[in-house]
Amino acid sequence: MAFVYAWLRRHPRLVDGVLAAALAFLGSGSMLATGRWLAAPLSVAIALPVALRRTHPAGAFAAGIVVGALQVFVSNHPTPSDLAIVILLYSLAAYRPRRISLTGLAICLAGSGVAIARWWAPGNLNALDWLLASSLMLAGPSLFAWVLGDSMRYRRAYYTSLEDRAARLEAERDAQAQIAAAAERARIARELHDVVAHNVSVMVVQADGASYALQANPDRAREALAAIACTGRQALAEMRRMLGVLRRDEEGTETGRAPLPGIGQIGELLEQTRASGLAVSFKVEGVPQPLPEGAALAAYRIVQESLTNTRKHGGPLATAQVTLRYLEDALVLRITDDGHGPAAASDGAGHGLTGMRERVAVYGGWVQAGPRPAGGFHVTARLPLMQAPPSQVLAGLDAPGAGAA
Repeated sequence: MAFVYAWLRRHPRLVDGVLAAALAFLGSGSMLATGRWLAAPLSVAIALPVALRRTHPAGAFAAGIVVGALQVFVSNHPTPSDLAIVILLYSLAAYRPRRISLTGLAICLAGSGVAIARWWAPGNLNALDWLLASSLMLAGPSLFAWVLGDSMRYRRAYYTSLEDRAARLEAERDAQAQIAAAAERARIARELHDVVAHNVSVMVVQADGASYALQANPDRAREALAAIACTGRQALAEMRRMLGVLRRDEEGTETGRAPLPGIGQIGELLEQTRASGLAVSFKVEGVPQPLPEGAALAAYRIVQESLTNTRKHGGPLATAQVTLRYLEDALVLRITDDGHGPAAASDGAGHGLTGMRERVAVYGGWVQAGPRPAGGFHVTARLPLMQAPPSQVLAGLDAPGAGAA
């Protein structure tokens, strides 16, 4: 039935043509059967506009009224094809504004009165004809057809407004997502600008030290030159990766040169989180390996944003667990909680996950987030590891509170 209904909706003109043919056949057949030869063509003519009731509702209604008026003054009997007037009035109310359909209703009511006055005569109508005239020409069917058509027009307009509103909301959502992504890219660009600037400043310091130690301590100079080479390669990699998203600061001022957080500062972040009232446990799996400062910053921000979302949405009794799993070629971060998760009310625009994905995508990684089967929420991120010079990025892992709680 669903297939048949869908097919009929795709072929409205065929449906209306079959309906018009059926009315014309019934009307002309009844007139010919009773010997009313003059009324048979009018029965066909009044039914034909039904085939155009959707595409030209006003014109079809006008044509039906004109033929109906001729039928009233030419024939003394109603026909089954007079149902076309009711169908045309319904179509007028369903597809045209109310001011037009009200005019059509008034014409139908006036025509009904004229038809009854014209045909009412002692002995002019038998019982069957009178029943047919009463059912077609009295005000009841016209009013019912108009109310039904007007209701259909209102529902169609309501559904159209809902579709338009959904389309606008979808466009606004996409625009907000693009704005959020652009803002996050700008923020990442500013932060990684500091990373590149830090690497360049380290290279300058190492080069100055190597120049002073070149004669007095050649081994120290060689170490400095090796550090310069490693730092330079890392800085170039950062610059190539972010070449498309580097932007100037909005105010045109230089951004700050404060050290950026990374893996080594996660212990301090967990201490701050516990101080705010959220119980957090921390675990490291595998052999820790150094990360580029930009990737370490991304890892820090992911943990920070996940714990912030737990505090906001997890509820007062929620607990969280942070796990860093070092694989041979990647660092996997998993932050889970047992709070309310997505069922909690949100007071933000929901751009946190967008920011995570933007950060991780810069380094060729991915982020997965969603509710846990046992309750709560999880965020899992994968950051590919890159060769980097030895550093102290893991020094903060042994900070107070960095162990498992």
